Amino acid sequence: MTDDNDDLPLPPESGGGFFGDAPAEPAQVPALQENNTPYRVLARKYRPQTFEDLIGQDSLVRILRRAFELKRVAHAFMLTGVRGVGKTTTARIIARALNCVGPDGKGGPTAEPCGVCANCTAILADRHPDVLEMDAASRTGVDDVREIIEATRFRPMQARMKVFIIDEVHMLSRNAFNALLKTLEEPPPQVTFIFATTELRKVPVTVLSRCQRFDLRRVPQSLLIEHFGRIAQKEGASLSDDALALIARAADGSVRDGLSLLDQAIAQGASDADAVSDMLGLADRGLVFDLLEALMAGKAAEALDLTDQAYARGADLGVLLADLLDLLHLVSRLKAMPSLREGRDLPEAERTRGGMLADRLSTSVLGRAWQILLKGVGEVESAPDRRQAAEMVLIRLCHASLLPTPDRLIRQLTEGGVDLSLPSGPSGPSGPSGGSAQAGPAEGAGVQARATQQVSTSMDPGGPRAHVRLVANGGEIIEPGYAEAEAEQAPEPEPLTPPRTWREMVALTWDKVPQLHGTLRNSVHLVRFSPPDVQIRLEDSHTKADRLLQNFLEEHFPGQWRISLSTAEGQPTLDEQGAEVVQLNRAEVEAHPLVKAILEAFPGAKIGDVQDHSLDEYGLPPEITAPLTEDAPPDLEFAPLDADFLDEDDLLKDQEPL
Repeated sequence: MTDDNDDLPLPPESGGGFFGDAPAEPAQVPALQENNTPYRVLARKYRPQTFEDLIGQDSLVRILRRAFELKRVAHAFMLTGVRGVGKTTTARIIARALNCVGPDGKGGPTAEPCGVCANCTAILADRHPDVLEMDAASRTGVDDVREIIEATRFRPMQARMKVFIIDEVHMLSRNAFNALLKTLEEPPPQVTFIFATTELRKVPVTVLSRCQRFDLRRVPQSLLIEHFGRIAQKEGASLSDDALALIARAADGSVRDGLSLLDQAIAQGASDADAVSDMLGLADRGLVFDLLEALMAGKAAEALDLTDQAYARGADLGVLLADLLDLLHLVSRLKAMPSLREGRDLPEAERTRGGMLADRLSTSVLGRAWQILLKGVGEVESAPDRRQAAEMVLIRLCHASLLPTPDRLIRQLTEGGVDLSLPSGPSGPSGPSGGSAQAGPAEGAGVQARATQQVSTSMDPGGPRAHVRLVANGGEIIEPGYAEAEAEQAPEPEPLTPPRTWREMVALTWDKVPQLHGTLRNSVHLVRFSPPDVQIRLEDSHTKADRLLQNFLEEHFPGQWRISLSTAEGQPTLDEQGAEVVQLNRAEVEAHPLVKAILEAFPGAKIGDVQDHSLDEYGLPPEITAPLTEDAPPDLEFAPLDADFLDEDDLLKDQEPL
C-alpha cells in the first residue's frame, strides 16, 4: 500500500516554486515595527527609574541613599504628597533597590539598582511575583488586607524581599487598618510595606507611628520648565520658553500633570505661548496684564473690549478671573519681595511688567482688588450666565479703582478744600498711579462735602492723642498713624517694683495672676490706700480677692502690706472709671470738625471704637507719681521778687490758736 503523497513531486531546492514562480522575498518591516508598537504616553515613557532621575525631591533621595549605605532601611514607608509628584514611582525604585542583585547576580541592597538584572527588569515591567501593588481605592475591605497578611507568611519566590505597595492607602476602611496593625508593627524579616497617599490626615495615627514618613514636595516651576524642555527636545518638538512656562504653571507642581499637558501640546503642534494658551483655555498672559492695567485705571470700556477678545478666542471668563487673581498675587509678591525681580523663577515679561505694576499700585489697592475678584469668582460659578457675571465683576472692580483708599480719603479731608463728589466717568483724573483729587464715597449718591477747615490728625492739639475708626459700608476708615500709634502703646515687661498707687498694685498682677487681675479691676472698690494699709470693698464676698491679693503681696513684698475689707462705698472700679473716660472721649470725637466732615460725606457711616493712646490699659489717664529725689525736687511756690519779708511776729501770730 502506497501513500498517495508519494506521487507528488518535491519542489526544487532552489529556483522557482511549484508553478515556476520565484519565491516571494520576506517582507522587510524593521522600520515599521517601531510604528506598530503601541504608543506610550510621556508620563510612562519618562518615568524615573533611579533615585537620580527624581526631580525636586532632594531631601528624600539623600535620606534613602544614606539609609541604604548604612543598611538601616525601614520595614514600612509612608509616602505622601499631591498627585503626580512621584509617590508610586519612588515606591517602585525602593522595591528595585531592595531586590537588585547586580549584573553578576551577587550584589546586595543598593541605592543604585543596576536595571539589568532579572529582578530589576521584572519590577520595571510590573510582572515581578514578589512585588505586589494594590489600589486601596478599589480594594478597601478587610478581606483584601487579610490576603496581604496571608501572603506575608510565605518567603519570596525569586527576590530577596517581598514588597507590598498600597496606593491611596487612606481609602482603606477602619477594620482594614485595624487588621493590618499587628503585621505592620512586627512584619516578617523578608517583608517591606510601602504606602502612598494624597490624604495623610485620613490615615490613622496608629498606622503612621509604625511607618517612616516622607513628604514629597511640589516640584518648583523652574525645575519643571527645564525637565519639560529636555523631554520635548528628545521627542523632536520645539516649544518656546513661554509655552513651557504656561505648562509648568498649569501643572501646579505635579510632574505627571505637566507631562500629560506636554504630550497634548506636542500632539497638537502647539509650540508657542498663544497655542498653549488656546489649548489650556487660558487668556494670553499679555492680555491679562493689559486687562489688569485697564481695570486699575478705571477704564471699563477698554476692559470689556479685552474681555470680548479673550471670549472670542474661546477663553472661559471664569478662568480669566482666576488668571487675574493669579496675576494680583504675583504683583503682590513682587511688591513684598523685590528680590524676585532678579531671580530666574519668573519669565522676563512677568518680572518686567509685574514689577512696574508693583511700583504703581499700593498694597491697599491690591488687597481691595483681590477681595473683589475672590468674591466674584464664586459669583460666576453660581450665576446662570457666566459671561454676564464675570463682566459685572470687572465693572465693579473698575468702579472701585476710582474710589480713594482710606488713608487717601483721610488725607484729603484733613488737607481741606476737597470735593468728594463722584467722578463723571473713567476719563477723570484718577487711577492707581496718580491718584485723584475727586473720588466718589458712595455709589449713586450725589453727596458733596467740603472740609474747609484745616485740622490736625489729633483730636485736640493740646489734649490726649486719639485715633478714630470709622466704619462705612462694611469697611473701616482708619486715621493715618493708627497702627503705628497702636504699636507704640504695646506694653513692655517691667521689673517688679513696689506699687505707689492702687492702680499700680492691680497692674502688678497682670501677667503674674491673670484671674486675680480680672477680679481686682472689675469687682473691687478701693476704700483707702495708705501704705502699708489698703482697704477694699468686694462686690462678691465669694471671690476671696483680699486673701489672694495679700498672698501675692506677701510673696513679692514680705511683711510690707496689709489688705483689709471695708463696708464703705469706696471708689468705682477701675473698669467703671475707664468707661466714664471713654464716654467723655466719644462725645469729644463726635464734636470734632474732621469727624463731622466724614459723617457728612458718608451718610451711612457710624463711629466705631475711639482709641485714646494716651490712656493706660484701664482706659485712664496716667497717674502723676514721681518720687521726690535730689534730681527731681518738689514743686515749690515762690513769692514774687517785690514781696515784703515776713516778720517773726507775724509768723508767731499765725501759729496762735483761734
